[in-house]
Amino acid sequence: MRSIIGTSRLHGALVCGLLTLGLIPGGAMAAGGTLTAQDYAQAERYMPYTTMPLVDHLVRTVHWLDDTHFWYEDHDASGDHYLRMDATNGKAAPLLDQAKLAAALVKAGKKDIKADKLGITEFRVAADGRDDIQIGDAHYLCNLQAAGECVDKSTLVKTGKEPGVLSPDRKQEAFIRNWNLWVRDVATGKEIQLTTDGIENFGYATDNAGWQHTDRAILEWSPDSKQIATFQQDQRKTGDMYLVTTKLGHPELQSWKYPFAGDEHITMIERVVIDVPTHAVVRLKMPPDQHRSSLCDDVSCGRKGGWDDVKWAPDGKTVAFVSTSRDHKHETFRIADPKTGEVRTVFHEDVATYYESGNGEVNWRYLPDTHEAIWFSERNNWGNLYLYDLGNGQLKRAITDGQGNVTEVLRVDAKTRTVWFRGVGRTSGINPYYQQFWKVSLDGGQPVLLTPEPSDHTITLSDDGKYFVDSYSTTTQPPVTVLRDANDGHVITTVAKTDIKRLLATGWQPPEQIVVKARDGKTDLYGLMFKPTHFDPTKKYPIVNYVYPGPQTGSVDGFDFQSSHRDNQSLAELGFIVVAVNGMGTPWRSKAFHDAWFGDMGDNTLPDQVTAIKQLGQRYPWIDLDRVGMWGHSGGGNTTADAMFRYPDFFKVGWAESGNHDNRLYEDDWAEKWQGLLVTNKNGSTNYDNQANQLIAKNLKGKLMLVHGSIDDNVPPYSTLLVVDALIKANKDFDMLFLPNQHHGYGSDTPYITRRRWDYFVQYLAGDTPPKEYSLKPWPWK
Repeated sequence: MRSIIGTSRLHGALVCGLLTLGLIPGGAMAAGGTLTAQDYAQAERYMPYTTMPLVDHLVRTVHWLDDTHFWYEDHDASGDHYLRMDATNGKAAPLLDQAKLAAALVKAGKKDIKADKLGITEFRVAADGRDDIQIGDAHYLCNLQAAGECVDKSTLVKTGKEPGVLSPDRKQEAFIRNWNLWVRDVATGKEIQLTTDGIENFGYATDNAGWQHTDRAILEWSPDSKQIATFQQDQRKTGDMYLVTTKLGHPELQSWKYPFAGDEHITMIERVVIDVPTHAVVRLKMPPDQHRSSLCDDVSCGRKGGWDDVKWAPDGKTVAFVSTSRDHKHETFRIADPKTGEVRTVFHEDVATYYESGNGEVNWRYLPDTHEAIWFSERNNWGNLYLYDLGNGQLKRAITDGQGNVTEVLRVDAKTRTVWFRGVGRTSGINPYYQQFWKVSLDGGQPVLLTPEPSDHTITLSDDGKYFVDSYSTTTQPPVTVLRDANDGHVITTVAKTDIKRLLATGWQPPEQIVVKARDGKTDLYGLMFKPTHFDPTKKYPIVNYVYPGPQTGSVDGFDFQSSHRDNQSLAELGFIVVAVNGMGTPWRSKAFHDAWFGDMGDNTLPDQVTAIKQLGQRYPWIDLDRVGMWGHSGGGNTTADAMFRYPDFFKVGWAESGNHDNRLYEDDWAEKWQGLLVTNKNGSTNYDNQANQLIAKNLKGKLMLVHGSIDDNVPPYSTLLVVDALIKANKDFDMLFLPNQHHGYGSDTPYITRRRWDYFVQYLAGDTPPKEYSLKPWPWK
């Protein structure tokens, strides 16, 4: 369901099905033109890997080194430049000597490095004064004061290869080995086993949500680096998933625990606290908890990693956590004593559909010094913050109220009783998806807007919360990055202004923001429209609807500035109008908007997609409503097939990638949150029948391509095969691409699949002839 395009895996693509030439389905006559390799090359000019290098002085990420210094990458035509800014005076200087570093890295064995393309992802000063630099998966310790010398850290300290979770004092890291939790000393590599009773499928800190299964440990260190809050995860009764690789000889069987919606036995967790110096394990005195999060469908889902729903007290004497019910309708705030395992329930929140604690990060906070908690709720139809008394579990006051959502709490200062948060929809007259930055007092009063520009703002706070770097932009205005005072938002200095002159020289144009009415005829829907750069208003253009239904995100991947929104502009360049619209049932708007099709996942925003396209067709005479296509990946693949079956006379061509076509064949947490717990009626029907594509596949009339990776461990390929089986039984013609040894993202097959998708719409929706086997460049993922 989660779209991950570009993960590098094994090669190959097996083409199943024949593409038949002829008239476009639905009676529209073929235009009959022939596209050339030059036409495809023109489209490729607007792919992300082509446009991004042409954007200068775009500050993508800011890394704070301490309270007053941060570093960032600044790119221009001469390459990448790493700069360090002093927030006290706004002056920037080179972070390091890039030529000296490149030479030192070459000496250390990294032969493919260049001074203008270092690819640094992490930088800090080590305890001994050397620079600790991460490039890709490798860490180097470098002394650049003299001639320049770097050494690979892995050659200095011999340790296991398991990924570790670093302690707050950066002296230890915790990791999993043989189902047990260990710690290693960062300086010496010495490893110590903390738990001894972990066994297969009942291990400590293990990360497995079915769709996600990694070797990382899920845990929360106490602030003093002496305790670890984690769990022993019980999967012994959880069902298995099986995939098989393709190769000469005996195939390799891949198997892991993967619970389905409706399974009697799903994964559970037993919460524990481990005292690191003594290795004592304290099991919290409560029944096993559901493997659930108040935010997403794994117990770890925030961008910062860790265990989102667990918060330590500053003194480490207590730990707060939130338990989520299997159906996400019941949340319980609890506090535990890590020494005794005693647990106290403080308060509950119960909802009719599903609870979420924010967007991107869990928004609740634990304030033990004042016996309070900040709680996020959508109880008034909008995401707001509330202050609770931990003594009696009662609500003290609303911290924010009214329309618009708090999306992310970025900082709480308990001493000044101030909260800084990102929010959307709180300023009238601007795009409700634009993120802005605010502060508000815990003791009441109106929030203060710190970023007044009517733009989408990306915020990075300093460690002490006194400064923040703000990069703001719109779809048409490139980013301006400034350093601001976190108290009142005034601009201290400009860090960078993005320059797109080189991009514009290619003929590049931004997408147009569009606003249409939803299915109810009242609610505004927001989207983007892409037109060919050679647009001719006297022509009639077929329209392609790029779709992602949510419910956890939408079709539009942001209303900020992007040089490319996937390949939408490239596809438009081949003679299409391409649109992406955030339909009802997607987040960032009101609770009612998000709940629009709860329990009816077969809706997939399709009523909104159809009405949006019809409105655009009425608004713009150059849109041909007799030639409508759709494509999407993952949830978008599900939606595309759904559209071809539910609206067979409207959608003529569909390209469905890696679709979760029946969520009973997907991991339990996803469907049970959005569809509800599985209920089987006496006649054998279920409350999940309304979302099962195979049950309506017989309605297909147009051209449909189904695509799936053979070892997709996110959405299993069997989901697409359910639809294939139904289409065969209904005697329907369709096309399929099955990709051997590819996962949910298509890795090295991505250029091939992208080109085939272009071909499919050119041939069957536009009625033109694509060039023979045009070769797109490999995608240079960094």
